[in-house]
Amino acid sequence: MWLILLEALGALVLLILIVWWTMFSGRRKGERRDETQTPPH
Repeated sequence: MWLILLEALGALVLLILIVWWTMFSGRRKGERRDETQTPPH
């Protein structure tokens, strides 16, 4: 029983890590830039 729960917890952690990685990879400081602002001259 404990092995099944541990495996399910591991799968959940892996899913969260994959979602976190795909959401924030490639972004500076993890935030989206506001595209409504004018670019600096």
